[in-house]
Amino acid sequence: MHSPFELPSLRAVTSAPHEQAVELFVSILPADGHDAVRRRLSGPALQELDAAIARREPVTDLGHVFVTAAGDAGWRTTRIAVVGAGPLPLTADTARKAVASAAHWARDRRYRTIAIDLAGLGTDSAAITAAAAEAVVTANFNHGHLKTAEPLPPIAEASLLIAPGQQAQLERGLVIGEAINAARLLTNEPGNVLTPRALVERAAALAAEPGVQVEILGPEKLEALGMGLLLGVARGSAEPPRLLCLSYTPPGGADGPVLGLVGKGVTFDTGGISIKPADNMDRMKDDMAGGAAVVAAVRAIARLGIRRRVIAVVPATENMPGGRALKPGDVIRGAGGITIEINNTDAEGRLILGDGLWYAQQRGATHLVDVATLTGACVVALGKVTSGLFGTPPAFVAQVRQAAAAAGESVWELPLGPEYREMMKSEIADMINSGGRAGGAITAAMFLREFVGTTPWAHLDIAGTAWIDDVKPWATKGASGVMVRTLVELAASDLR
Repeated sequence: MHSPFELPSLRAVTSAPHEQAVELFVSILPADGHDAVRRRLSGPALQELDAAIARREPVTDLGHVFVTAAGDAGWRTTRIAVVGAGPLPLTADTARKAVASAAHWARDRRYRTIAIDLAGLGTDSAAITAAAAEAVVTANFNHGHLKTAEPLPPIAEASLLIAPGQQAQLERGLVIGEAINAARLLTNEPGNVLTPRALVERAAALAAEPGVQVEILGPEKLEALGMGLLLGVARGSAEPPRLLCLSYTPPGGADGPVLGLVGKGVTFDTGGISIKPADNMDRMKDDMAGGAAVVAAVRAIARLGIRRRVIAVVPATENMPGGRALKPGDVIRGAGGITIEINNTDAEGRLILGDGLWYAQQRGATHLVDVATLTGACVVALGKVTSGLFGTPPAFVAQVRQAAAAAGESVWELPLGPEYREMMKSEIADMINSGGRAGGAITAAMFLREFVGTTPWAHLDIAGTAWIDDVKPWATKGASGVMVRTLVELAASDLR
């Protein structure tokens, strides 16, 4: 088994492009304002680029890599890659994608040392520096670490040509990139490897940073707390459930709101008695991507020393059709006292999140965000590029949306209204657990709302965005690590 990812050595430099003694020099070219970038090149490389622009080659298209020999005796590198960044203005997200495209291209050709020219863009944006550093780190991820074949070598060294005084932003990008890779690794792991017990143990080790306290609850403690929803889902599995709680307190403590993060941790989802079709069921190992994102975010928050108390809860279980599994028509009770009639055992994620949301509040969370691969209906509504956003009150939902925008992660708010709650009525219990196909992502969110009371709360449905199916220049197939950046950004914001 090979290493899933290695951290490159990142360094900030202010020396000129021609002085970079690397295997590949990377220049970022937006669709407008060529002159500032062109002035950083010279000789045959500049001539070839100008010729390509004149021929109307797509050299400025986002992610397009145009490569030429340096050809100038004054340069210490032999190859120059010009990567397109699309139209201005250059944002942190387009810079992230452009740099990742170049880094993937370099890895595919086994370049080990690269230099990336951000200074030539005429910007001293700290966000762009952090995004570029993150992109180099995430490009080193190896989705095939279980293969016996030798993997592509990672990028060992990356020099970022940036304005002076941005070392801290480079370090921030490294920390967040590593956290995203950690979430991707957990999500990629097969279900026979990443059982509920293995998930919480590995997550606890991942989050073992200064200021983070770890608590792992087993079946006996869950029973004592009355977590009948988590225990109910787990009944059909031979693997016992677990609940992980991470409590982060920054150095010196922190007053103010406490951010509660709750991540769905279903390590494999067959659908239970309401069993899923065989096609693509193998992908159901990623049903704990929300839990992975939450844990990885806590690691990054702690390593960055963000001054925000955070409580993270990950209920972990399998959903299996065993002899003791939940049956349609069963009624179970959550830790908060709410009774649920089960009409679809494949609507299990909302059940375990219900107990998780309750527990996060018991531990002191004043604001809640849950992250879950919750509904196929959200994929139908928003596809695989945008995550669903729900919540209350509007001011807090807007803040989550702003954090996602700053992080470069696409979310779209969907409505919550009393008519959808009507679809969850049960004749014999407080609620059914599935409102059916129509509005399925919304009724799932309405179910979760019952567990938060008046606490500010947002729900992020990442069913379509947790896994990348279509290869892009800046991304490979597999787990995406989505929402790690958004959660870190939110923790650093002024909660209200």
